[in-house]
Amino acid sequence: MLHVVLVEPEIAPNVGNIARTCAATGCRLHLVGPLGFRLDDRALRRAGVDYWDVVDWVRYRNWEEFRGNIGNKQMWLFTARGGQPYHRVPYRDEDCLVFGCESRGLPESLLAECRAWQVCIPLPSGKVRSLNLATAVGIAVLRALESLGRI
Repeated sequence: MLHVVLVEPEIAPNVGNIARTCAATGCRLHLVGPLGFRLDDRALRRAGVDYWDVVDWVRYRNWEEFRGNIGNKQMWLFTARGGQPYHRVPYRDEDCLVFGCESRGLPESLLAECRAWQVCIPLPSGKVRSLNLATAVGIAVLRALESLGRI
């Protein structure tokens, strides 16, 4: 199983869409707070459609609580600021695909701590700095599953 980790997500519909992706692909969703919305948010439920009951998800107060509970799983930190291209990563079962919030991405302190694990999704046009969070998660999850021979 792959793990999708959202660090301080801000936009409920993005998280709802990501939850739906996790339900469709069998990934566990980790929500690391603080969150920029309430979990009973109508937009969150609507974006996840009626799949929330089949989403395997866990909520954490902060990054430290997440790290204390995840063990020694490999983490790949997705960032628009560099790193190796996502399609060259040697994904393994139980890896964590880690994404930051929509407005700021992952905290600089976390990126500095984990430089070797940084991954990017190259954007060939150069006209935008990053993709929508739900789009980036979908791309990363499907690539990781493909490399694991699951699709």
